[in-house]
Amino acid sequence: MQAMRLLELGQPMVLDTVSVPEPAAGEVRLRVHACGINFADTLMVQGKYQEKLDLPFTPGMEICASVEALGDRVTGLAIGDRVASMCGSNGLAQYVCVPAQTCVSVPEIMPDAEAAAFLVAYGTSHVALGYKAGLKAGETLLVLGASGGIGLTAVELGKQMGATVIACARGADKLAVAKAAGADHLIDSSTQDIRAVVKSLGGADVVYDPIGGDQFKAALRACNPEARIIPLGFASGEIPQIPANILLVKNLTVIGLYWGAYAKIKSSVLTDSFNELFKMYSEGRLKPHVSHVLPLEQANEALQLLIDRKATGKVVVKVS
Repeated sequence: MQAMRLLELGQPMVLDTVSVPEPAAGEVRLRVHACGINFADTLMVQGKYQEKLDLPFTPGMEICASVEALGDRVTGLAIGDRVASMCGSNGLAQYVCVPAQTCVSVPEIMPDAEAAAFLVAYGTSHVALGYKAGLKAGETLLVLGASGGIGLTAVELGKQMGATVIACARGADKLAVAKAAGADHLIDSSTQDIRAVVKSLGGADVVYDPIGGDQFKAALRACNPEARIIPLGFASGEIPQIPANILLVKNLTVIGLYWGAYAKIKSSVLTDSFNELFKMYSEGRLKPHVSHVLPLEQANEALQLLIDRKATGKVVVKVS
């Protein structure tokens, strides 16, 4: 089979021919149709992600695929079933073996590219805003990085949950995408003062932040009393240091979220979230935004789109 493999950190992946894997007990072999690219993949190939993989390895954290072979003791799945899976790695290959419990049935009406772009982005935002922050109807949600893979889903889900959504992104084109996803107010982070604009709109009750750096600092100071702040990543490259005196004076809560860890520490959180999200999709309430679909041999370009911040929503690699 063909697979994109990283031989050296910081260097481009190479398209290689490797053996088709065999499923172990409790695993299934999947034929990959499409692989969603995430910011975490760009960190992984640079050796900057919190989970390190031994070289050489194949990136690709989430896929849409069909079940091709069953390992021993697998129940609930059949050959030919179409599923999405959070595989963690190896998604940029024609075949991958994954634990059967990581597979989620995909609605028939959902295209491969949307299914491959769904789990991480919508799952992260749904758990962050609902399970962790308890966002309520009528509250104001500030989304930083609002045109990105997870930020855009936070805008969409926040609006579905009845919040007033302030979307912050860089440039008119990216803000237009956030507006189409339901944002009520827009902030251009390249030209406007985030703190001043948010305060003029009445302040933020929940802050969704995959950016960090100066944007986190500005959002912190625009929070209302008892606001909740969710750091999800640090795309700016700067991990902010949080002044405890501001937390104290405003009774603020900072909520950490490493979404992927719930697969190990409390898998029911993800299962319940996916069930609700796919129901919302089937009802037409969610519309995934995929800005680019590239073939497997252009997977390096797919990652570069995220690194250069030239994508909106999700980038997907079509595998087969």
